[in-house]
Amino acid sequence: MSKRITLRTEVLLEGLKFPESPRWHEDKLWFVDIDGHKVLTVDLNGISETILERDDQVSGLGWLPDNRLLVVSMGDNTLLRLDPEGVKVVADLNKFKTVLCNDMVVDKMGRAYVGNMGFDYFNGKPYAPSKLILVEPNGSARIVVENMAFPNGTVITPDDKTLIIAETFAAKLTAFDILEDGSLTGRRLWANLKSLAPDGICLDAEGGIWLAAPGRGRVVRVLEGGKITHIVKVENDAYACMLGGPDRQTLFVATSKHTRDAGRIEFVEVDIPGAGLP
Repeated sequence: MSKRITLRTEVLLEGLKFPESPRWHEDKLWFVDIDGHKVLTVDLNGISETILERDDQVSGLGWLPDNRLLVVSMGDNTLLRLDPEGVKVVADLNKFKTVLCNDMVVDKMGRAYVGNMGFDYFNGKPYAPSKLILVEPNGSARIVVENMAFPNGTVITPDDKTLIIAETFAAKLTAFDILEDGSLTGRRLWANLKSLAPDGICLDAEGGIWLAAPGRGRVVRVLEGGKITHIVKVENDAYACMLGGPDRQTLFVATSKHTRDAGRIEFVEVDIPGAGLP
């Protein structure tokens, strides 16, 4: 494709604080409101429901094979599971010296790859490299990648063989081969994004990755190697995106700005359906 295609969104839901980590699951968009301390859903008619409310910030979402929800708790660096009887801590990730656990992807076996910022960015602390942590369904956890520049949005290809992750502070997407035990190897550059700092990402059926670019008022679709094919412009900052809807051709975008209750879920129809996880 020689010419970039520019699209614009419509608003599905507004009045949020800081929506993030959108996921399409059971015919609804699931997402967190980080500063609202909630996990919510919204259907295609804009009807929203609160699934979980906490005392602290929450982030990444995923599901176990038995459909129990996993949620990252940012404030205390734990991975939570929503059981029928309530919330249970699956793993405490503080032993890995994590700072601000954030987004994650959960594979088909229920293994959660959890990223974290690595340093207290919001209080002006100096940059420090981070790591990616793998949490097994039984709660055992280990580091699978070190020396990452804020591992953030993550996808797994449909064949379950490749994990691609946004390194936000390095302005790049990095790929790994997934071994049978969930370990990662073959680290390589998937796309150099130059001036774009990628946040949440999602994968489509032709191998393109949609990524939210905070500070740039846009979501872009990029191919391996770094070529940008599509741009979706938004009024506020975009922090995450997800392909969903009945045919997975609706691109949902989580946007917000530094004004109270200005967060939105926006959407636009695209030509290529979503694929892989999440």
